[in-house]
Amino acid sequence: MQAIVEDTKTGQILTQETPPPELRRGGVLVRTCYSAISAGTERVKVEMGEKSLLQKALARPDLVRQVIDYAVQNGIRAAYDKVQTRLHTFSTMGYSAAGIVLEVAEDVPDFQPGDRVACAGAGYANHCQVNFIPRNLAVKVPESVPLDAASLTTIGAIAMNGLRQAQVSFGETVLVIGAGLVGVLTMQLARAAGCRVIAIDRNPARAQKAAELGAHLGLAADDPHLQAAVREFSRSGADAAIITAATPSAEPVELGALLLRDRGRVVIVGDVGMGVSRASMYGKELSLVMSRSYGPGRYDPEYEEGGHDYPIGFVRWTERRNMEAFLDLLAQGALNLSSLLERRYPVEQGAKGYEDIRANGAYTAIIEYGELAQAPRPQPTKATIRNNGQAQEVLRIGAIGVGNFARGTIFPELRANRGAMLYSVASATGLAAESARKGFGFARAETPAQLLSDRDVDAVFILSRHDSHARYVLKALAGHKHVFVEKPLAVNREELHAIEMAYQKLEETGRPLPCLMVGFNRRFAPASEAIKEFFHSRMEPMVVHIRVNAGYQPKDHWVHADGGRIIGELCHFVDWARFVIGSPIQSVSVVGFPDGARYSRDNLAVTLSFADGSIANLLYLANGDTAVPKEHFEVFCEGSVARLDDFRSVSLTRDHKTRVLQTRKDKGHARELVLTIEAMRTGKPSPIAFEQLVEITEATQRVQDLVMQGRTVSLPAERARIAHSAP
Repeated sequence: MQAIVEDTKTGQILTQETPPPELRRGGVLVRTCYSAISAGTERVKVEMGEKSLLQKALARPDLVRQVIDYAVQNGIRAAYDKVQTRLHTFSTMGYSAAGIVLEVAEDVPDFQPGDRVACAGAGYANHCQVNFIPRNLAVKVPESVPLDAASLTTIGAIAMNGLRQAQVSFGETVLVIGAGLVGVLTMQLARAAGCRVIAIDRNPARAQKAAELGAHLGLAADDPHLQAAVREFSRSGADAAIITAATPSAEPVELGALLLRDRGRVVIVGDVGMGVSRASMYGKELSLVMSRSYGPGRYDPEYEEGGHDYPIGFVRWTERRNMEAFLDLLAQGALNLSSLLERRYPVEQGAKGYEDIRANGAYTAIIEYGELAQAPRPQPTKATIRNNGQAQEVLRIGAIGVGNFARGTIFPELRANRGAMLYSVASATGLAAESARKGFGFARAETPAQLLSDRDVDAVFILSRHDSHARYVLKALAGHKHVFVEKPLAVNREELHAIEMAYQKLEETGRPLPCLMVGFNRRFAPASEAIKEFFHSRMEPMVVHIRVNAGYQPKDHWVHADGGRIIGELCHFVDWARFVIGSPIQSVSVVGFPDGARYSRDNLAVTLSFADGSIANLLYLANGDTAVPKEHFEVFCEGSVARLDDFRSVSLTRDHKTRVLQTRKDKGHARELVLTIEAMRTGKPSPIAFEQLVEITEATQRVQDLVMQGRTVSLPAERARIAHSAP
């Protein structure tokens, strides 16, 4: 499919061929017919992209701080590589579109293929021929509303939410300061609501045009008779000022305050300076209100991505209901958008649309999309390699998932491995896969379904979201492909059981088994292997203590999804203890903070007991200070102690003598991938046996179960009372 994208490094806007996105739970796939370029929001994004690296740094000091913090923890070189990885990407453009539903996820009852829909959301309603849209960001378009007009629905919802925040009523006078696209839509909505509308813009031509597009009166901001004209028109001063301008200056807010009546209302919709003087607001006892984009639900992942609507009795106008209301007004003929739909560009010429907006001050540009054509798939560049149990010279790798970890850690290591070829890459969004293809030299970009069925792919590296891991593992094994899956192997017991059954069926075929490996990298770190060797001749059980200062993450952070931090990260430390001790896990016990307003099952004390009598104590903590290094390991056995600090230094103590091994930070990723590629190429067993992968995954899931169930054993009440009163 074709998509209009921004080259993050150069800021150039171009039309790029990319794979289509994948249908995911909670949403629909939409074939885009029209999308609208926002003259305000998107212009700002383009201007930021065109800045030099230094200018970008000056404009975003928050991101610079993140890079500095990362460099302190991981080194300057690692921080540099991370920044370069981010720069060599394509960025999606657009957030308001309309089209036809192609496919619907099983858990979405609201839509069916063929529905005409308007779509919203940056990162979703992109300038692409096909988009994945979560259910709460799509609304059905009435049959009487053309889809080109419906493509402005998201921007219309922004204007509508601003008008709602102003709490205007029939007959009141509304100032709209900033007569751009959102301003024009705000004027028309206010007029449809029975308000008297004054448009003000610093561009006299825009102010004059506003009177043709919906305002009763259009005035230039520098008109010397401005205040008198507003007072005469409104008879007492305007009731509300809706600021739709975009400027770092606070002048639009000050102007609104000047022109309002006593106890009037100022609503901020545009990106303007907020340094308004107290005297301006206090003298008239004005109200100042922010309007957040399309309405309630915006920026709430539970609403936008999770599909959880707000009860209408508590939240009357959500972003989705605002979109529906805008379309209702279009269907009633209450709005006239014809002059906003005149500038049209085929998707192949999308860059010209952006140029037109910047050069000629157009309100918007409409992107038109032709029929979706199947792009020709690249032909293999070498003879097909088959998994027949014999050594292979080069392993063709297909990677699913192109997030920060994949781009910053896995792909560079694979590219450096002579036994591996970066053959195919796929992602749920499609465009991200094309960015990775360009940035890392993959031979082709595909959809996940295409990659998994591609006979030329020998090994599938699954680096996607946790909830997709088991599904992709099962499909890859069904195709008898080697598999490397980033932890976790599965997020629940049902998924793990399905993988066990699939692997058992492969064993029954008698064919050489494909290699299945999970990304438990810490056991392959040089420090971990040094500790393992230090205790290799032990005759007694061990005691392992692991403290993980994981740091606080808000409850709505993505790390808490799909099993949370227990399934997603604690598994690393279960595996490390299993590796060092070298004996099967027999039992699990857990004590943790109950879920509350702040934490989400990420303050835990876990005890593992092993078949040889060893014990591992794991503290996973979110209530500490991240200035303290994240990971600390101690191993006690037979009068000896090994200590590992954040994979930077190891001390080995025996007979009152301590040997300190100072190393650069190495968590074992490189060694893990070298061994994995070698096993896949040569037919050797997986670096971690399948049975052990299942054991570690099951033990971690047991921890999750116990925390969810809150199992504890309490002292009898009388004994507890006595213990409390004892000196």
